[in-house]
Amino acid sequence: MEIRLLNESHAEDYWNLRLEMLKQSPSSFGSSYEEALERPNPIEMTEKRLSSDDSFTFGCFVEERLAGAVTMVREASVKMNHKASIFAMYVTPTQRGKGLARRLLEAAIDLAKETDGIEQLMITVVTTNETAKGLYHSCGFKPYGTEKRAMKYNEEYYDEELMVLFL
Repeated sequence: MEIRLLNESHAEDYWNLRLEMLKQSPSSFGSSYEEALERPNPIEMTEKRLSSDDSFTFGCFVEERLAGAVTMVREASVKMNHKASIFAMYVTPTQRGKGLARRLLEAAIDLAKETDGIEQLMITVVTTNETAKGLYHSCGFKPYGTEKRAMKYNEEYYDEELMVLFL
């Protein structure tokens, strides 16, 4: 298992993992699989995202195959750029329970600590996702609120717990 910072050369692998995450865990992400399929030039868009100066995506490789990923995005505005958010945490089902998610999250936390000016990391998690909540709590994230009806998928509402890690 190896954690690497992804770049534009990983765009196709990341895009395929992104489609998998949206299909496998639709209630965990704000985007839908169907919306993703309709995007024009998705590989090109992914290449741009992976080469951004304020967005960092880590990938976990098992036998040279991308098996998980997490993205950290720093806020752009002067008044907000002391914060960064964690998005799109996912590990493929066959690799879950092996510590990959923890390694990915720790890589993002370490990068945030090393990045000048980032003082806190924000993350949201669907309140029913006890496994993810447990991981985030064990890495030091603390809840500070709940957004009721944060997402609506197939006529069902999902609340999200808002969490922060002060660095």
